[in-house]
Amino acid sequence: MALNFAKVEFIRSAAARTQFLRDGLPQFAFAGRSNVGKSSVINRLVGRKNLAYVGASPGKTTQINYFLVDRGAYLVDLPGYGYAKVSRAEKERWGRLMESYFQDEAQIITAGVLIVDIRHKPTADDVTMHTWFRETGCPEIVVANKLDKLKRSQVEPALALIRETLELAEADVLVPFSAEKGTGKEELIGLLNAACER
Repeated sequence: MALNFAKVEFIRSAAARTQFLRDGLPQFAFAGRSNVGKSSVINRLVGRKNLAYVGASPGKTTQINYFLVDRGAYLVDLPGYGYAKVSRAEKERWGRLMESYFQDEAQIITAGVLIVDIRHKPTADDVTMHTWFRETGCPEIVVANKLDKLKRSQVEPALALIRETLELAEADVLVPFSAEKGTGKEELIGLLNAACER
């Protein structure tokens, strides 16, 4: 049964390992740089304007947020990384929180969704996050957001640079996406549903 992504509710924010959800339901973990539009991608996916917080300044997701989709899986919004103007101590806290999420064997990460900016070469932080997803062994979907900001002729070279930087194989999934216009939404939902059925 395909999940209905329009049926979604916020369940909890976790600021520590003790607050992680471990009820056996599949989890789709969404990660990306602070200013990459991760919240906008999530909101587009579920057809809601303000489910995931969209801040005027990047770095507003400071905890791990769990959203229940159609009572069948969690959409997990991980803290943004790399850009936010916050203290070093706070950045280190986020890092430890993310690390404990990935190392927690009771969490079932069904699919990792890495959101990158199609206009730029993936950063060192993007490469690190990509490596974390790979090491969990879960399927990874790379979403190249902000497609609407490129001319048509720029799209293929931009996707090729992302593939090269993240060392993606031919079979690895890279979805051109526009949170603004909804391009790629149906493809991403299809991929997440397929991951659930594996």
